[in-house]
Amino acid sequence: MTMGIDIRQATPNDAQEACALLRRSIEEGCVTDHGHRAEILQPWLSNKTPQTVATWLSSPSNYAVVAVRERQLAGLALLTQGGKLALCYVMPGLLRHGIGSAMVRAVEAQARCWDIGKLHMHSPASSSAFFERLGYVNAGKDKACFGMECDFLWKKLDAAAPPASKRFCSCTGK
Repeated sequence: MTMGIDIRQATPNDAQEACALLRRSIEEGCVTDHGHRAEILQPWLSNKTPQTVATWLSSPSNYAVVAVRERQLAGLALLTQGGKLALCYVMPGLLRHGIGSAMVRAVEAQARCWDIGKLHMHSPASSSAFFERLGYVNAGKDKACFGMECDFLWKKLDAAAPPASKRFCSCTGK
């Protein structure tokens, strides 16, 4: 929990509110990236529908978390089993409150549980510095974000430490 923020696993019931959060975050929070240019903004928003978001949240190959503040969604992050941090959005007006960092830590913990050793993502330029502060390496520009130039970032994850109470049997020789 971060200053009144609860991070929990997302469910398909969150789809409607999560979709609204994604659209608002892109429209208002990513203006420096899309510049209100319809040829970028419309493709970026085109798959942000409640039905599509519900599909993402219900897929067993995805792990999504939401940040909840005062019973309203404040953020959404989504990890794929392929090691891609596919979404990480915070509601405009709530940036720089630790919400994004808390969600990234949650999806990184899940990645370790899935034995994923490295995460990768495409990030709009306006968000890259945030991910770099969290240890992501900016590998340079890539044309992957709805027709605009994005940064390709990656991070090697440390192996998950076994729980302190877990005991290992030495009888298998492992």
